[in-house]
Amino acid sequence: MTEPIRALDEQDEPALLRDQFRQLLRYRTLLVTGVLLGLLGSGWLALSGEDTYAATGEVSVRSAASDPFAAGASADKGINIGSERQTAVSDAVGTIAAGTLAKQGDEVEVGALLSGLQVTNPPNTLVLKFAYTGRTPEQARARAEALAEAYLEIRRERTEDSIDNMVDGYRAQVKPLTEQRDRLAEQETGPGGDDVTSARANLIVAISALNQKISELRALDTTPGYLNKKPVAPRQPTGAGLPLLLGLGGVVGLALGLLLSWVRLVFDPAVRSTRELVRSLGAPLLGTLPRERAAAGTLLAIGRPGSRLAEEYRAVAFRLAYDPSFAERRRLLVTAPRGDNDMARAAAANLAAAFAEMGRDVLLVEADLRTPSLAGDLGAAHPGRSPRWATGGQDRGWPSDSRANVDVPGSGAFTLVAGRRTDNVPRALTSAPVSRIIAEGGRPGAVVIVLAPPVLSYADAVALVDRVEDVVIVCRPREVHRSDLERIREVIGAAGGSLLGTLLHPGYGRLDRRALRKSGDSPAPGHRPAAPGGRYGDPDMTGRTGDPAETMGLRTVDGGQGRDGRNSAAGHR
Repeated sequence: MTEPIRALDEQDEPALLRDQFRQLLRYRTLLVTGVLLGLLGSGWLALSGEDTYAATGEVSVRSAASDPFAAGASADKGINIGSERQTAVSDAVGTIAAGTLAKQGDEVEVGALLSGLQVTNPPNTLVLKFAYTGRTPEQARARAEALAEAYLEIRRERTEDSIDNMVDGYRAQVKPLTEQRDRLAEQETGPGGDDVTSARANLIVAISALNQKISELRALDTTPGYLNKKPVAPRQPTGAGLPLLLGLGGVVGLALGLLLSWVRLVFDPAVRSTRELVRSLGAPLLGTLPRERAAAGTLLAIGRPGSRLAEEYRAVAFRLAYDPSFAERRRLLVTAPRGDNDMARAAAANLAAAFAEMGRDVLLVEADLRTPSLAGDLGAAHPGRSPRWATGGQDRGWPSDSRANVDVPGSGAFTLVAGRRTDNVPRALTSAPVSRIIAEGGRPGAVVIVLAPPVLSYADAVALVDRVEDVVIVCRPREVHRSDLERIREVIGAAGGSLLGTLLHPGYGRLDRRALRKSGDSPAPGHRPAAPGGRYGDPDMTGRTGDPAETMGLRTVDGGQGRDGRNSAAGHR
């Protein structure tokens, strides 16, 4: 017995990330579209935008000081660098700079002048960095220098105005004291001269102190700062160049493409990964079939030397042979979720050939009675004696007269019970001959593979589940929906069957479909293949009348006659 299939670990975060990344890469068109949009946008910005130039000057701010070289003197005394930065971008500075530029022939409004100015302050410094962006190098240099000098000028004016106001205030205090001193000087010769002399001396001391303060204010160094770095005309335009813009555009476009892919992934009803397929179906993945261009025109890959597709079918057959559930019953129902049945038809035929290669007595029953085409697809299905275990009764209707031996080059042969169009498909599938064939296939060394129509399109597969318990679903990974898989799991479980797993079929690529259309082996997508003429031909319903009760039997459309007028049984003479 084999070990049970271990479920995928939902907490395996690296595996989840890899799956999500692979899912996003499925939408290559959106990714490429996003990158192209980013590159086009960055290229348009680089080529359509005007060149701008930036000139930079640096101003060191200082406060007024009486002795800047004295011990303990601080350069940032009374300076709030944040307020100074606001002053540098104020309209007052802009007005002075605009007047200076007007004298140089550069007429500019204050608002337009300040719009190109950017003032920054490096951390832990008393330096203001004036950066001006202009249309020409000389314009940027001249305006940056004018603005820096205007800031120093307005700061000097404000400092001198403050000193003048303080001096005027001190002088206003000195004037009454001087008048009082003069009056006391006139009274000093009269009686009480000692008291008058003392009061006059006090006034002289006060007047001297105020005059000293005025002198100190007049002696202050009112230098507002220094232009440490004089703006120079830039040689190259500012901003990112074309290579850098293209690189940034590519990164932004890739991010946009990933976002679009993620949105598409969220609203995509299709199965997005193998992990999700296994979780939705509740059964393991038996294998993923490779795409082979050489297999586009033929149904059987088994027997073709050097075929990777044949090796994958052999691996799936060996895996099923040693599965405990399949080894007990040895009956397998192969079907697809919905749509055409080409991929399930190919899987059933190749699995039958693989089991025949293993030495098993294989019976392949085509239960697709609506569009039977397996006999024609397998090529030369010549009449022959069926194995004793698959003979059953001597009925001359379907399925007893539809047996044929199919030779697999170098691998053996298996028995095919080809489908035939009938009026009442459910009654035909639940008939006693079909039940006998399926039951006889349970003998030792025998394997019965039943090909059924898509399980969600018709109820034919569900009608066979009670006798063919093990089911394999064949689907294309990008065309099956999660809801379809969940419904298949519920339907098969309710009918008493068990899902052995799923087989991913790659479908046909663009070159393969083109080759098929040229060779005429396969119709256009969405078109159901017509069955061959004669025994498997289309019914001629014109002129058919009779009792409606006839539909309760196994009346075949072609009446069991081949093209040559003889009985169409392939397994009986």
